[in-house]
Amino acid sequence: MPTALSAGPWPALGDQPDLSFAHVRESERTKHVHRLHPYLGKFIPQLAEFFLRRYFLPGSTVIDPFAGSGTTLVEANVLGIHSVGVELCEWNCVITRVKTGRFDRDRLASEIRDALQHVATLPPDGEAAAPTAQLRRRPATPRPSESRSGLDSPATKVASARPEVARSGSAVDQPRPIAGAGPHSPYLSEWYSPRALRELLAFRDRIPIYKHQDVLRVILSRSARSARLVPHYDLARPQRPVRTDYYCIKHRRTCAPVDEALKFMRRYAADTLRRLGEFAALRTNATMTILHADARQVTYDRPLAGILTSPPYVGLIDYHDQHRYAYELFPELHWLPEQEIGRLGDGRSRSIRDRYCADVAATLSRVPLRSGAPVILVANDAFGLYPEIATRAGLEIERVFHRPVLKRTERDSAQYSESVFLMRRA
Repeated sequence: MPTALSAGPWPALGDQPDLSFAHVRESERTKHVHRLHPYLGKFIPQLAEFFLRRYFLPGSTVIDPFAGSGTTLVEANVLGIHSVGVELCEWNCVITRVKTGRFDRDRLASEIRDALQHVATLPPDGEAAAPTAQLRRRPATPRPSESRSGLDSPATKVASARPEVARSGSAVDQPRPIAGAGPHSPYLSEWYSPRALRELLAFRDRIPIYKHQDVLRVILSRSARSARLVPHYDLARPQRPVRTDYYCIKHRRTCAPVDEALKFMRRYAADTLRRLGEFAALRTNATMTILHADARQVTYDRPLAGILTSPPYVGLIDYHDQHRYAYELFPELHWLPEQEIGRLGDGRSRSIRDRYCADVAATLSRVPLRSGAPVILVANDAFGLYPEIATRAGLEIERVFHRPVLKRTERDSAQYSESVFLMRRA
């Protein structure tokens, strides 16, 4: 087992190390780019760092086939470990590209100022209708940071991002926007006040003229999340819009529904610039590659040093729908919820659990690994599925770590725990 990175204030590898990280402050759990955009189901960076330090060496390559918002990739880079992430949800890939990208800070700051000024100088409601009044479908614009454009470069030639066509029909790279988005979006009209929506669309329609388009998309999406007509305490899983005053359990007083988006744009624009700068000071030259693909169908071209990932949990999260506002604002994004593994909408029946086992095992089986390579899976194994998954994937469970999940995003009283499985090829 590699030990070159083992030094540091980390739990000892005893029978059951304390992986709760209860002593870690919130600011450290969300350090630099890890709070660039909210994401349900994200493991804390300290957990990724713990296992990367102990099982991977600088210069090796780790893969996360369920990359989510890119936590594994970011933490691997800081340690000098190359990384590849595969992710089905295209918006997650946008978030990860921004977290891992390099930017001209001065130009980015100038572009943000210009976009904010454009929104701030909108004419009052009821005056000459701006082009943003139409929730129109826009053609996709070139993205300078698109990972696919560099797949043939030495730094990224690890896997083919172009998946085979699934037996069920469509492949990930066949465009299919969300149903109902553009030319008019009922969702946007329902979940935003007229003023907030007008500001969001004004910012959105400005993005194509800039270089750092993905960064601006992330700022806009994060602002859109906060600008919805939802209670301040229920941003993670709101059930319906709120259009009247309500008692806010977060602020302990009566609050009014959000009526604007610009204040969030200003706040998150400044925060984004700061966080990108903090990570820029820490990043190494280790490569980070994010592939928009179905990991069950990706073909890899060389063995990798190991896997560190957190597969989707069975019946807990709808991974596309948690960012519905982003898919509505950017309807050129692929909308593929039916291809998700273990999504909330499918439930937790026996047949769903069996399909989940098959899908996760198929994903793991496709990754070529070096001899003795670690396969580290962070899972909420409430149904005891992972021994079966290991068998189907040709893996043996070497060790299981257990940890409570503390300081979660959602405000509920449910207790959650995770198991971290260390496996190797049988």
